[in-house]
Amino acid sequence: MGTVGQTYKNRAWLTVAVLALALLAGCAQSVDPIERLGRKAAQRVGSHGPSGTGQPAARGPRPAYRRWGLAAPLPPAPHPPARPPAARTAGPALPPVVHRVRTTDKVVFLTYDDGAERDPRFVDLVRELRLPVSMFLTDSVVGPGYAHFARLQAVGASIQNHTLDHPALRGLPYVGQRAEICGQQEKLRSRFGLRPRLFRPPYGTYDPTTLRAAADCGISTVVLWRASMESGELTYTKGENRLRPGDIVSVASGEWTDPTLRERTVRLLREIQARGLTVGRLEDYL
Repeated sequence: MGTVGQTYKNRAWLTVAVLALALLAGCAQSVDPIERLGRKAAQRVGSHGPSGTGQPAARGPRPAYRRWGLAAPLPPAPHPPARPPAARTAGPALPPVVHRVRTTDKVVFLTYDDGAERDPRFVDLVRELRLPVSMFLTDSVVGPGYAHFARLQAVGASIQNHTLDHPALRGLPYVGQRAEICGQQEKLRSRFGLRPRLFRPPYGTYDPTTLRAAADCGISTVVLWRASMESGELTYTKGENRLRPGDIVSVASGEWTDPTLRERTVRLLREIQARGLTVGRLEDYL
């Protein structure tokens, strides 16, 4: 009986050993395949996606410039001059009239007249790309859209004067021109807490009376433009048909919905980059 009992004990231990080996083998098979591939293979999988899917590994959010359709970020503008370059004046004590800034800095300046509130995502574009844009506002055109421009001001846009009611000023009497310019100065002061230094006459038309009225209202510079972006195409008022350092660009705001204001701006930014330029803050140069 001792021999038989020992035989049963040996068989029991053998059974336990076989079961243990089976369990270990099962555990070994359950190890993550990435671990079995080894470090180099795991690195390949991490960079090219899970085996067999053909999909890239998950990445972080795209940079802002790519989200807006640019191939590269806009270079930062150079530091503005300690003293802005002198502009041509229209006469003693009258503000200068500028189409472009005399500078060798590789910058152009983006300006908008009213209408930006019709494209609500324009604020996102200005904020994410940190665009130093200048907004020339007419009270009767903006109407209830002042809150939109307050958001633009909060993300770095500057607010400037474009009259109360958008009349063609040339030929109007001094009293009428002064009321249009000074009246909007007061409106903007009450809305934004500032009195603008820059003024753009509606339609770009003016006369010596306009300049005298502007000076009396505290305007330091009358701003026109050398290039304009309308319906997605750049046009030029004088000189070469290409962007040059110092150009002031007027981007049409309210006349078109296709392309949108932000789409027109992005097209303009691509052209600016193609010319090796960037966007500067107009107020730093005037």
